[in-house]
Amino acid sequence: MADGSGAAATPAIGFDDFLKVDIRVGTIVEAEPYPEARKPALKLRIDFGPEIGVKRSSAQITRHYAPSELVGRQVVAVVNFPPRQIGKFMSEVLTLGVPDSEGEVVLLAPTLPTPNGGRMF
Repeated sequence: MADGSGAAATPAIGFDDFLKVDIRVGTIVEAEPYPEARKPALKLRIDFGPEIGVKRSSAQITRHYAPSELVGRQVVAVVNFPPRQIGKFMSEVLTLGVPDSEGEVVLLAPTLPTPNGGRMF
């Protein structure tokens, strides 16, 4: 089975391995251009609720999203990867998306409003 990017599916994992990845919903509270990034990107601040708080993420989503459109939008992100330095910016979570037909990122998001911090299951 393909994932839409032309890559083959990865080998099967156990359910316990899946549970190790902490995927949560959050609301974007701030979005701004990140012109210093090697590839066009935005700097996001995402509120994951009182348990996790507000975290930062660098996302290469400039093709389909303008910063002004993103504030208030809910997204899905992996919140338990170690922080990653992206240029001068420290990205604390991995905002999730899938490629469109041209390989550009389309954000993953709940279809109905959900509480910030809700864990994917």
